[in-house]
Amino acid sequence: MNKSKEKWNRIYSNKTEPASTTAFLTQHQHLLPSGGHALDLASGLGANAQFLHENNLTVDAWDISDVAIERINQYYPHIHTQVRDVETQPPEPNQYDVIVVTDFLHRPICPQISAALKPNGLLFYQTFCEHKITSKGPSNPNFLLKNNELLELFPSLTVLFYLENGRYGNLDQGDRNRASLIAAKPAG
Repeated sequence: MNKSKEKWNRIYSNKTEPASTTAFLTQHQHLLPSGGHALDLASGLGANAQFLHENNLTVDAWDISDVAIERINQYYPHIHTQVRDVETQPPEPNQYDVIVVTDFLHRPICPQISAALKPNGLLFYQTFCEHKITSKGPSNPNFLLKNNELLELFPSLTVLFYLENGRYGNLDQGDRNRASLIAAKPAG
C-alpha cells in the first residue's frame, strides 16, 4: 500500500465525526455559482463537499484514503466519491465550475487543476505556509508554501481574493498558518 494512503487511512480511522467546513469557503460562499459541477480535491471527510452540495452544486469528492471516502459515503451519500491519488491522477481538463483544495499541496498538478476548470470556473485554494505560527499542519517544507507562492502556482487564473497574514499585526487574530486564494479561469 502507498505510504501516503496508509498515513491518511490511519488519521481518518481515528476520527468519528464529520469535519467542519473550512471557514475560508463559508466566508466566500457568495462567489459560488448557483449551480454546476464541483470537485473537492483531497477531500478528507467531505465537509467542504457537503457545503458545496448545500449550495446547489453537483459534487465529486476525491481522496487517497479509502477510509475517508467510506466516511463520506456514510455521512453524505449524495456526494460522488472516488478513492483517487490525485498526485498521479489529477483532474481532466474543462470539467468543473468550482474546485476546492484545502490543506493539500502537490505543486506539479497545479497546471492540471487550472486546466480542469471550465471558463469562468472558480478555484478556492487554502493550504499551510512555511511561516506558520503553530505546529498544526505539515512540518516538511515540501508541503509548505513560501511567501506569495500560492499566487505564482496558478498564473493563468485571475485572482479574486488572496490572503496571507504571515506574522504581521496581532498574531492572536486571523488564520496565521495558511495562505488563501480564490481565482477564476478567464471566459475565453
